[in-house]
Amino acid sequence: MTNNSSQIDQWRGDFGDSYTKRNHATQEAVEQRRLAFRQIFDHIEDGPVTSILEAGANIGINLRALREITSAVLHAVEPNPTARNVLIEDSVLLPDNIYDADLSALPFDDNSIDLVFTSGVLIHVPEIALEKAYQEIYRVSRRFILSLEYFSPLPVSIPYQDRDDLLFKRDFGGMWFDMYPDLKCVGNGFFWKRTTGLDDLNWWLFAKP
Repeated sequence: MTNNSSQIDQWRGDFGDSYTKRNHATQEAVEQRRLAFRQIFDHIEDGPVTSILEAGANIGINLRALREITSAVLHAVEPNPTARNVLIEDSVLLPDNIYDADLSALPFDDNSIDLVFTSGVLIHVPEIALEKAYQEIYRVSRRFILSLEYFSPLPVSIPYQDRDDLLFKRDFGGMWFDMYPDLKCVGNGFFWKRTTGLDDLNWWLFAKP
């Protein structure tokens, strides 16, 4: 069983720095995400969201795209200091809206953010810590929860950067239903890399009651 503290330490340290350096907020990358979020947000009813939190924002490619399509107040949680510095240096968000934290304890009040989302983050959370991550996302979200993650009908560990304990596929949408039957799935889909440029991501958008 993977130790979550050890896993988080990897993302805070050199391993996370290397991941950050491999990411580039190119115009093409931002545009791909802008189109993806446009498609997802078409499923949001009862008025636009006024606040959004990305848990695991890295250098903020998603947030750069969101700035172009929403006037919502944007927040970022990111454990890697190199990535947080990029968010500040590139003026992606105001420094006060960038938090040194992770999914084990989100620094927000209950029901305080309209939409909380992860993109390629839950796949890196070991099983021992996944339920707590879901609890934190649910606790903080006021209206919507969005997950964009790799999918597998059964949990499976995937080799990643010469490690076998840092990437996991599973039915993340199904886990939301299993833990919180009160959620309503208002949209779901698949972004195929061949046509979107994104990494073959499944997405699920849930509304809280």
